[in-house]
Amino acid sequence: MPSARGTLDWSPGASHPELVAPSVAAALAEAAIPTPEAAGDSGVAAAEVASIDETLADTEAFCAAYDVAPGASANCVIVAGKRAGETTYAAVMVLASDRADVNGVVRRHLGVRKISFAPHDDAVSLTEMEFGGITPIGLPAAWPVLVDAAVVAAGAVVIGSGLRRSKLLVEGAALAKLPNATVLELRQP
Repeated sequence: MPSARGTLDWSPGASHPELVAPSVAAALAEAAIPTPEAAGDSGVAAAEVASIDETLADTEAFCAAYDVAPGASANCVIVAGKRAGETTYAAVMVLASDRADVNGVVRRHLGVRKISFAPHDDAVSLTEMEFGGITPIGLPAAWPVLVDAAVVAAGAVVIGSGLRRSKLLVEGAALAKLPNATVLELRQP
């Protein structure tokens, strides 16, 4: 029966920096440093990582191959919004079973006139992550991270690791606590 853990062999993410993009490894290491305001809350520091066949990194193939429920897999897309000649980049997190309302909710929240998915080359170069493995953990510090409320409520979800050859398992609620994260109703009706 499909689940968040699927058939993968999960290990602590912070213990395997070789399985995640460098910026993700740095963010996981930083999250593991205890702070008074995060006492008792492990957040993304509790993320687990698993190796996968990189040819199966795309959501549909990944879920089928590793018995992961689409409702326990969350996708991260990078959007680029423009207003008055300025470009704003943001990460948008929705469950694999849903589609984000990019032209409505996301555009209005970012206060931009035009919005689209960021071009492939921009998404890869600006995030320093592999396309198909981009994750909200370890993104540029100023970028908004918009998390659908269904992701937060889903419990454990599988997300990208910054690389196509692995995935992270993290509590959806932990994504809401990332720097610059905002929880919204992002799903298209």
